Amino acid sequence: MTKNNSKKHIIIGLVVLLVILAGLLFAYTKFKPTTSGGNKTITVTVVDSNAEEKNYTVKTDAEYLQQALDDTEGLTYKGSEGDYGLMITEVNGESADFNKDKAYWSFYVNGEYCNYGIAEQPVADGDEFKIVYETQE
Repeated sequence: MTKNNSKKHIIIGLVVLLVILAGLLFAYTKFKPTTSGGNKTITVTVVDSNAEEKNYTVKTDAEYLQQALDDTEGLTYKGSEGDYGLMITEVNGESADFNKDKAYWSFYVNGEYCNYGIAEQPVADGDEFKIVYETQE
């Protein structure tokens, strides 16, 4: 076999390999599993100033709590942006005004105080969140 024949075989082999790889990539992108809504189920409980609880079951594909709250049918919230993210001032129409009566909304995940703002609080399947109206004594 000559040198030119050897180079031709290598080039043909590389082209065939590239075609096979392109076909596999196309097949993967065409038939890969897609993310479906509702791949996480969480619960959100709102405890108002009268200690009355309202429970929500949320099916979401959100990565963070704020996105999951946006997916929660029947739950509303308002807040203002601050140095540490969104400061929630109202939940389901009830305001908590720290300056007026030392009231605020606390967030808990699986019984523990949330260490992050709602935009950074991760959401995992089965998580239980509580939003609680609290006052400082």
